[in-house]
Amino acid sequence: MTAVSTVAPSADPAAPLTPLQLVEFTRFVADEVRRGQYPFVRFDERARWHQRIYRDPRVDAWLISWLPDQGTQLHDHGGSNGAFTVLSGQLSEAACAHTGWRAGGVHERVHQVGHSVGFGGAYVHDVRNQSTAPAVSVHAYSPALTSMTYYDIESSRLVEIATVLTDDPEPTAGPRL
Repeated sequence: MTAVSTVAPSADPAAPLTPLQLVEFTRFVADEVRRGQYPFVRFDERARWHQRIYRDPRVDAWLISWLPDQGTQLHDHGGSNGAFTVLSGQLSEAACAHTGWRAGGVHERVHQVGHSVGFGGAYVHDVRNQSTAPAVSVHAYSPALTSMTYYDIESSRLVEIATVLTDDPEPTAGPRL
């Protein structure tokens, strides 16, 4: 796969991809999955199934499946930019606002098939499948993950629960829903 060639080149070839470039990248990878490049999607009732499907020095991409009621806890991506595209089903997202009139609040959204979300390194969210059908999504991070911090909300403020050193968006040592 020549996936990174699908995004605009940077003056610095080692520079992280921007959220917009990551959205373009996850859409490209989602199209590859639809064309059968990755026929190995599985579903696991115990935990979200995930598989790394691409990695190079600038970007790391994952395929994640979600059965109904599976989800994450509020988390960040250790300063990495990121994006995800919903490949099948639908996913709900709660994102924390850091600035503006919504600062300290949580913005809820439902993402249908084909919808993409891009975000910067300070983004805190949780993603979950609240529908009755399975879902599949493609996620990408740049630079590749090195840690994730998990949060709770108390009195409209984010409170850090734990930081996990990981290169995996589904770390086994992290909090799980």
